[in-house]
Parts: sequence; structure tokens; C-alpha cells
Amino acid sequence: MAVSDGTVVWVGLDKPGRALHPDAEIVELDGAFVAPGFVDPHVHVTALGLKLTGLDLAQADSLADCLAAVRAFAAARPDGVVLGEGWDETRWADGRPPTREELDAAAPGRQVYLARVDAHSAVASSALLDAVPGITEATGFTRGEPLRADAHHRVRAAALGALSREQRDRARRAALDAAAANGVVAVHECAGPDISGAEDLRELLDFPHGVQVRAYWGQAVRGADEARTLVKELGVHALGGDLFVDGALGSHTAWLRAPYADRDTTGTAYLDSDAIATHVLACTEAGIQTGFHVIGDAAMDAVVAGFEHVVERLGGPAVAARGHRLEHAEMMTPEQIEKLAAWGVIASVQPGFDAAWGGPDGMYAQRLGAERAATLNPFAAMASAGISLALGSDAPVTALDPWAAVRAAVNHRTPGHRISPRAAFAAATRGAWRAGGVRDGVAGTLVPGAPASYAIWDARELVVAAAADSVQRWSTDPRSRVPGLPPLTPDAPAPACLRTVHRGVTLHEA
Repeated sequence: MAVSDGTVVWVGLDKPGRALHPDAEIVELDGAFVAPGFVDPHVHVTALGLKLTGLDLAQADSLADCLAAVRAFAAARPDGVVLGEGWDETRWADGRPPTREELDAAAPGRQVYLARVDAHSAVASSALLDAVPGITEATGFTRGEPLRADAHHRVRAAALGALSREQRDRARRAALDAAAANGVVAVHECAGPDISGAEDLRELLDFPHGVQVRAYWGQAVRGADEARTLVKELGVHALGGDLFVDGALGSHTAWLRAPYADRDTTGTAYLDSDAIATHVLACTEAGIQTGFHVIGDAAMDAVVAGFEHVVERLGGPAVAARGHRLEHAEMMTPEQIEKLAAWGVIASVQPGFDAAWGGPDGMYAQRLGAERAATLNPFAAMASAGISLALGSDAPVTALDPWAAVRAAVNHRTPGHRISPRAAFAAATRGAWRAGGVRDGVAGTLVPGAPASYAIWDARELVVAAAADSVQRWSTDPRSRVPGLPPLTPDAPAPACLRTVHRGVTLHEA
């Protein structure tokens, strides 16, 4: 492969390549595997960096482990707010999150904010709650329970507001460096007024780093002029991403038609179908991509109804031309899948969710019961209907590890929902570029004319495989010359990234 000025200019056999480019710098691969760079279409950069540089509670195996980690972190850093990410009480024998009193005892007098793994609820110490005026009257505040909805958003804003610019920049560098070290050349930041705020987003867009950032802002608008103004003022690329229609299943805030199996609630609704339709109409008329965070089946009902209203008014082609997208889209009926495919709606999905919470004994089954849980994340049905998939992480919710996401899509815990390795890899590369509005036909590939955005991997072997429960459209016979991929069986070793290059510039080198 020959690269000039950040573009692939030639691909072919070794001997002609050297003859055609006699003065080129030669990079010997010594048997390494070259592939298009990954794009993660759903990331929270600063939050990921804070987890990488701070208190990571994802490995806490019990309530005692969690509190011990808080105690040790607070002792090692005697000043400032204590921020933690990733606790998951469904993995603990205790079966409950930390209480305010336990946090007060673990870090006396300190402001403590610990976000649940799905980032849709949190626990906080008395010192932090006391710093938020009127918090006990906010929606989502219930004494003795994790903070949800508006109460959570207000406390999170107070906790993040206590960080210095230096702390935020250190977190951003850690996150983007980690992306590059995992073969990721671009990320889509899913920001919003109730997530990280406008100041964090502006700082991120000004932050110098080789990993490309496309910015989404989750705020609903009521007209095309308002949409254009908001995009211009914030410098964002689209008005979507984590524009919440509902919350998350783990926090009992995903909006369901029927109550949860383990709690008498149907979750939280942030936008109804009328607000969704108004926003989609405004963005479509303004020529701006949009999308929504949608997880529960009632939330999906509202989204589909909202889109349908706009399609009836503007026509399907006008809506499809914008490449609007849905984040997560975990609960969908076959009829909804067909409609969304016809309207050109892209699905930005996170296979790591199924890997972490799927299966008959996972969190999904606890929250929904086995029958409903088995319907979640129907990747194969979505792809078969023509919905363009983009595979991401929602980091820090799951790890920013694209091979792990591809592997999870291939090994979905529910038979019938799996997709092939080739389809999953394409969704993490070409599909993710497409989800970000890049439709030049070459982004995410390595052909002449494509951007030289690639990663070099140490992979012991390459194989051509099909999905375990579907019919492939290509031959697995080696003589067919179909490009191989590293084996993606659950026990196969993960490839190691040796180098990451974006548009000809090296971002990472092992």
C-alpha cells in the first residue's frame, strides 16, 4: 500500500509497488495485519478520561469493594471532589448500591459522586447534595435511593463543575490516547446540557489531538432557525446523540410499555412523539443530522410515531437524505425495523451492552424477565432489513475496545441476533463513518483514493468466517480471496495494536 499526502494512492503486489515508488519511506510489517481504522460513534470523552485517570469502579465485585475503593481514593487524594464511574449492583451479592451514609463514612466531609455503570443514576455524599440548592425537591430524588432524572443531572453538573481545566484536559488526553491505542481514528462525542455541558464540549473541540472528534449535542429544538443557530453557536456537527427520549434499563429509567419485572415502574419519559416530530422536522428542514437516545419499547413507539409524522409531511426521501440516527435502539419490533429502514435511519448500537448484561441470568433478564430480554438488540434483523449499523461503545459505559464490540456482535448471547464478522467489522469502520455523515464511498476502506486512516495489528492468524446462525453472502473457501479477519470466537486472543494512522499522521505506535 502506498500513501501520499494522507491518501492511499496505490494497492497491489510488493514488487511493482517498490518500482512505482522508489523514493518512498518503507514500513516493513513483518507479517502484521493492516485494516481500516475504527470509528467509535458514541463516546463521552471527558467522562471516559476521568474513569481512566480516576476512580474506576467497574471491577468492584461487592458493595464492600466499592466502598473500600472510595476510601482508598479519598485518602490518596485529600483535596477535591471524589468522582467514580462504573458500579453495578446487579453483579454484587449485596444487590444494592452504596447509601449516602456509607459514602459519608468512607470519605468524611468530602463531595462524592459515583455514577452507575449506565450513567443514568448515581449516588452522592451529603456534602455534595448540600451543595445543590433545592435538590430534595427535584424530580428523581427519593431519599435512600440513587439519584435519577433531573436530580441526577443537577448533582452531576455540580460534581463536574468542581473540576479544574487541567483535570479536564488530562482526562481528555487519556481518553483520546486510549482511543488511538485501540486503533480508533475518530470518535463521536455525544454531549448535551444534561450530560457534560457546553463548556466541556467547547474545550473538547479546541483540544489538540490527532483523533478526530465529531460533536453531537442532545438538545431538542422547535424550528429550523433555532436548529441552525444552536449548531453555529456551539460549533457542533449535529443535534442528536444523547438527546434523551428515556433513560437506561439498569437504572429503571428506560421507558417501557409494561412495568419492569423487578420494580413497579415503567421508567422515565423525557420526550413525547410530538416533541420528537417537531425536532426531526426542524433538523430535516435545516439540513442537519439528528437522532435520539432510545432504549425502552415505549420510547421506541414514540420515536417511530414522531418520525412517521415527519415522513408524512416531507416525504421519506427528504428524511432519509439527512441520515438521522438512533442511539442504542435496544427494543424494536419487526414492523418498526421495517419502517426505520425505509426512512434511512441509522442505528448506532453497542454490542458490549449485550456482552455485559445479556443472557438468561444477566441484568436484562433481571429487569425485564427472560422473554422480553431475549428480544433486545436484534442486530441481524436490523441489518437484514437494510438499517445501516454503526458499532460503538458508549464509553465509559463499556470499554472503548472496538475488537471487543465486533466480537460481541458476532457472539450475541441470543441466537438469531448475531451478525457475521465481516458485517460487524464493516459496521465499526465504514458504517461508523456513514453514521457521521461521510458518504464518499471510500472512508473506512483501504483503496486508492481513500484516506490513509488505518491500524496495524499483531494478529496470529486471519480467517474468513460467517455468522454462526445465518447464511453468508460470500465464500469461506480460501481460494475465493475474500479478505480475512482475526478469529472472533470468545476464546480467541485479541489483536494487539502496533500503530494507528489517521490521514497519514501516526497517532499511536507501540
